[in-house]
Amino acid sequence: MASSPYFSLAVLFVAALGFGLAPLGLAWLWQRVFSPAKPNAIKNAIYECGLESKGDAWVQFRSAYYLYAIIFLIFDVEAVFLLPFAVAFTGLGVAACLSMAVFVLLLIEGLAWAWAKGVLTWA
Repeated sequence: MASSPYFSLAVLFVAALGFGLAPLGLAWLWQRVFSPAKPNAIKNAIYECGLESKGDAWVQFRSAYYLYAIIFLIFDVEAVFLLPFAVAFTGLGVAACLSMAVFVLLLIEGLAWAWAKGVLTWA
């Protein structure tokens, strides 16, 4: 059985499944043993802010918020790529510096586009 080429793959699959399902099973067991299942008015009361919600939960948002989120993600990804580059800057060659310059110029172009479109003005 251990000589099969798929044995180690099967063991790793079972281990991955176990790592995913074990916390769920333990949480379910903990809830069954220690949580009293006696709902009442006090247990079901609002506890977050103390105010009853009024109206519908579906609220219309401005579509401009989508652009704010996209711009945030763009510059967040920029930070993720620039930090390792800055750490390893002295050991990199000219090609890496040129590719990072192109990357930063593309991000500046995106910022200029957003500025020209008026996306950055909070109205």
